[in-house]
Amino acid sequence: MLDKNFNPKDAEARLYKMWEEGGYFKPDMSKKDSFSIVIPPPNVTGNLHMGHAVNNTIQDILARYHRMTGKAVLWQPGTDHAGIATQMVVERKLATEGRARKDMSREDFLSEVWKWKEESGGNIVNQLKRLGSSCDWSRLKFTLGDPDDSQMADAITKAFVEMYEAGLIYRDKRLVNWDPHFQTAISDLEVENIEKDGHFWHFKYPLEGGETYTYVEKDEDGNVILTEERDYISIATTRPETMLGDGAVAVHPDDERYAPIVGKMVRLPLADRLIPIITDEYPDPDFGSGAVKITGAHDFNDYEVAKRNDIPMYSLMGPKGEMIASEIMPEKYVGMDRFKARKEVVADIDAEGLLIQVEDKKIMQPYGDRSGVVIEPMLTDQWFVDAEKLADEAMAKVDDGSTKFIPENWKKTYDHWMKDIQPWCISRQLWWGHRIPAWYFPKIKIENGTLSLAEEAEFDIHVDPDEGFVRMEQFYKYLDLVEASGFQFHINTAIAASREEAISKNAILELPLDITKNETQLDINSYQITIYGWRDPDVLDTWFSSGLWPFSTLGWPENTEELKRFYPTSVLVTAFDIIFFWVARMMMQGLHFMDEVPFHDVYIHALVLDEQGKKMSKSIGNTLDPLDLIDGVSLETLVAKRTRGLKNPDKAPQVEKATRKAYPDGFEAYGADALRFTLASQAGQGRNIRLSVDRIAGYRNFGTKLWSAANFGQMNECKLAADFKPSDAVTPINQWIISEAVKAVQEVTRCITAYRFNDAADAIYKFTWDTFCSWYLELTKPLLSGADGPAKDETRSTFAWTLDQILKLLHPFMPFITEELWGSLSDNRESHLIVADWPQLGDDLINQEAVTQIEWLQTLITNIRSVRADMNIPPAKKAPLLMLSGQLDPRLATYAPQLSPMARVEEVRTADTAPQGALQTVVDGVTYAIPLEGLIDLEAERARLSKAIDTAQMEIDKIDRKLSNPNFTDKAPEKVVNLQKERRAGYTAEVEKLKSAIDALG
Repeated sequence: MLDKNFNPKDAEARLYKMWEEGGYFKPDMSKKDSFSIVIPPPNVTGNLHMGHAVNNTIQDILARYHRMTGKAVLWQPGTDHAGIATQMVVERKLATEGRARKDMSREDFLSEVWKWKEESGGNIVNQLKRLGSSCDWSRLKFTLGDPDDSQMADAITKAFVEMYEAGLIYRDKRLVNWDPHFQTAISDLEVENIEKDGHFWHFKYPLEGGETYTYVEKDEDGNVILTEERDYISIATTRPETMLGDGAVAVHPDDERYAPIVGKMVRLPLADRLIPIITDEYPDPDFGSGAVKITGAHDFNDYEVAKRNDIPMYSLMGPKGEMIASEIMPEKYVGMDRFKARKEVVADIDAEGLLIQVEDKKIMQPYGDRSGVVIEPMLTDQWFVDAEKLADEAMAKVDDGSTKFIPENWKKTYDHWMKDIQPWCISRQLWWGHRIPAWYFPKIKIENGTLSLAEEAEFDIHVDPDEGFVRMEQFYKYLDLVEASGFQFHINTAIAASREEAISKNAILELPLDITKNETQLDINSYQITIYGWRDPDVLDTWFSSGLWPFSTLGWPENTEELKRFYPTSVLVTAFDIIFFWVARMMMQGLHFMDEVPFHDVYIHALVLDEQGKKMSKSIGNTLDPLDLIDGVSLETLVAKRTRGLKNPDKAPQVEKATRKAYPDGFEAYGADALRFTLASQAGQGRNIRLSVDRIAGYRNFGTKLWSAANFGQMNECKLAADFKPSDAVTPINQWIISEAVKAVQEVTRCITAYRFNDAADAIYKFTWDTFCSWYLELTKPLLSGADGPAKDETRSTFAWTLDQILKLLHPFMPFITEELWGSLSDNRESHLIVADWPQLGDDLINQEAVTQIEWLQTLITNIRSVRADMNIPPAKKAPLLMLSGQLDPRLATYAPQLSPMARVEEVRTADTAPQGALQTVVDGVTYAIPLEGLIDLEAERARLSKAIDTAQMEIDKIDRKLSNPNFTDKAPEKVVNLQKERRAGYTAEVEKLKSAIDALG
């Protein structure tokens, strides 16, 4: 027998272990059809959050559904090495031990990171298992590969080398987001733009030689509002320290104010350099002064202007954001932090009399999402992918439907980013990551028979680790010359530990060397030279390795069986914010290396918001931990978690107060099924999820309802007969539930395949709770408690068969409770539910006559219950049911056993008219009456209804006074006013209903 209740704490761990050890998560390669999906690899440093929960719930629904439809399903799991995040975590750990990365060799530090990864880097995997994710964990991949298995590393190396040799990867000096704390380039995704209080400094840039012009300002109608002679142009900036690197001042070509001085030179304050005034479409004449200083090395917009107009770009800062020495940098500022330099620059310009005004202004400040420091646009040497060359085919494959976005509107976002694509910076100045497979060697010159090393900055790059630095072509161009001279020499190559060491060792070579004459003074006719090169110290952006994920995880560059079978993958499930950073890059790299799109569908899931509709964030203290909802958590622990790591620690008391008010008892252990079903039920396309804990509790109760129904069936010996065929059912109630099961199967199947997970959840919920538990279970009670016979046997089998269909349909959403019931309700299952056959039921099982008959019965019972409730009739009291007709409907006799308990009908008979004050209802055009005599005290009921009318009218009067008060209607927010109007309409409808009830009493 089933236990009284389902215990998720016990069952979930046990069932998951059974699935995993039984190999049910592995693809059955004997199956003809395939379904594959790659997990968006979570950061190895991460813990499960609500974004992961909804993403992996949806993936698991798809994996379990397709597994049950008989396909070989591969859900490929893995984690991302998360360069900056992981390096930060390990550096913090080392700091607690009194150690620092700067005091360690690269190899020693990486050894510490691998050690941390083995000890703590698997948390997210175990948490995904707690959610029920049915990934093939035997194939777990890591974007950085594994020290004992080089396959993933080999894939990254091969991709880099091939793209470099094809001209798609190159090294260049370009503007990037620079994090002065981590001292590395970062991606746009790692930049958080935050509105801050700032300033707009207005300065004068004097015209060369004291030249003047007439400055004319006009209003919108063209009327002159200001005319004055000026010997300067006014610029405004939020970053005065970058003025030292200005290369020009730009104005819009249509800006008449500055037309007289376009092409003139102005003196850059403090630096005493002359820079030109140019025209460009970028400046907005209506913003600030309309004149923009162009600092190409420290602003992304200025960078584009500088490139278009061939304006020089001057780098002002070093890797820590400190001002650096150069030919354009005044000595005073060298070594200053950029923000200290800002204050000094403003003060010094003011001292020169060139500060016009300081304007308070809200500015968007870019911060590193992990470092928390202000990001600096910096001109640095980096590795780039020529994304523009790869983008066209990636867009074309979406245009022709090879890959589809769901919802479709996300294609516009994809197209927008791809059409305006910039070179992709793929290098990071970190130690943790895929080391860039590039080696540098000084160039060798041979002029007039003399061999010498080139200047320090000149070098050749080789990216093939097997060939590149072993045989350098330039060494052998002159073999004929060497051999003709009779001088034999060998040039060897070696790799130094760093660039600095290589330069130092190369500097002591006895060069130049005249190779045109035989060095007869040597004892042997040979000469050996060793040239030292160095490997690029940078690592690849994690998105580069993630871009190969759909095929590198399947064994590429080897042509494995999995690669042949499961690529392209079937669908990618991800969030909208990485459409460009990940989806687009997988498209580009997949098409380049595999000549096929990496996935056929891209499903973009919703964001999970809190109950007030705000984005969840640890920094503002409104997150909900999925594991807390699954396992339960005390209030004190919840408060501690929500007040830790706040962006503004002063908000901690406010966060604590809100948490205690919203969740005074913490959370019960709702189990994984309830959380999963909640997320699925709200995962509507194009709508964000407002996560309600009450709703999770409600779906936990849904599981309890299902368990109780199964218990009821078991107590009534509802087992599936070996020879049962749903098409053989003859009892209308059974024919009806079979028909409804067919409809539910078809609807759930349609919705899952259309990625309408909320509609699928809604369909199975309604069929389970309303149709099966609330109606079928009650309708069958008279049959199951009656005498043995064919009808009872049929009902038992139909009950068991229908419950099986429910368990199958519900399994992708609530895998644990369904698997537990599946195994507990029968001793002769052919398989576990996880690999049971998905229902395939045709319209031939729909009996429309039975459906019509039971729908009539449902309407009659519902109407009787409704009118009884309106009159406050005690539920326990039965009453006769009068059919106002000359002849009794035979269905009333047929379903008398159901009407008696479900509608509290004492007897059924005909009548010509309804008794005075009887309750009445109409079903299919026929009027039914319930005499009230003996059921209620009519006078007491009239008094109750009158009192209810008075109460409602008082509320209406209060609202009317509010709505007639201009102080309220004019000053209150529109939604508050509308809410009052909606409340009034509700009370008005209630009054009308109550008056009708009084009239019915006679």
